[in-house]
Amino acid sequence: MWFDDEPPAGENLPILPGHVSPGRLERVLRAGGFAVTAEIAPPDSANPIEVYERAAMFDGHVDAINATDGSGANCHMSSISVCSLLTRLGYAMTMQISCRDRNRIAIQGDVLGASAMGVANILCLTGDGVESGDHPEAKPVFDLDSITTLEIIRGMRDDCRFLSGRRITSPPQVFLGAAATPFAQPLESRPLRLAKKVAAGAQFVQTQYCFDIGAFATYMEQVRGLGLHEAVFILAGVGPLASARSAEWIRSHVPGVHIPDSIIARLKGAADQPAEGVEICKDLIHQIREIEGVHGIHIMAYRHEHLIGEIVQSTGVLGGRTPWSPARAAGIRAVE
Repeated sequence: MWFDDEPPAGENLPILPGHVSPGRLERVLRAGGFAVTAEIAPPDSANPIEVYERAAMFDGHVDAINATDGSGANCHMSSISVCSLLTRLGYAMTMQISCRDRNRIAIQGDVLGASAMGVANILCLTGDGVESGDHPEAKPVFDLDSITTLEIIRGMRDDCRFLSGRRITSPPQVFLGAAATPFAQPLESRPLRLAKKVAAGAQFVQTQYCFDIGAFATYMEQVRGLGLHEAVFILAGVGPLASARSAEWIRSHVPGVHIPDSIIARLKGAADQPAEGVEICKDLIHQIREIEGVHGIHIMAYRHEHLIGEIVQSTGVLGGRTPWSPARAAGIRAVE
């Protein structure tokens, strides 16, 4: 069954031959649009209102929303549950799958369930180790990694079969994604790692934060040299920094993130550091858009999601496109 996550509001982006999903994100990217995605942090709560309130901050600003899956090995509402709540309202969701917590049986079952709910995008992650989270005594699974998960889901979709070989009567119609860390050591292996994920089935990639534009440009040059920019849609990770102190902490503690001294100095010299962090994010977006082979941005603004609308609208990154929102759709239906 095909689900349409875009009502009559805004432009009409058709589902064309060759699309593997009905989702807005794939339609935007294949139409040549510069896509904008963001992450929703699942609540430490069983109250769905908290999910709705968080999602509302993205209304009209993003093409798809990632529901994180135990990010940092910390316990929150599950990704598939957040997707279930928000697809009912019509949001375009990307379900993240962490291999840390599930074996191949559970992962394949979740993929079928997510597609049945209308989730059109799946991002495959190996996942952080449990020792970094709030349940270090938990038993990790890691039956699969991100690459084998991509291969398995691609087989479910394209060959209509589980990994066991058993036939699937109605395959999941999903656009497959992966993460990339352009700044992790050794740097020369990063494009090759991306190539492996593309070969496994990745169709879009969301990167770790890109604060070092020079290093990211070098990475993209290597990516283009391998022809990967024509094989996968690349969305560069960006986000506002709250202060010089938080930037220094991220640089020291978050693997794969490099923040140049110049950015930290700019924050330290600002009278209003949070506002300067937003301006830095805007400047980075403008520079990223000029790099050949980049197809969009992925905004990570944990606990600062309310800033995403300002960042997106002031940079003009949507190019006049108006992403759907439940409130706008409800207004149109009321008029009709």
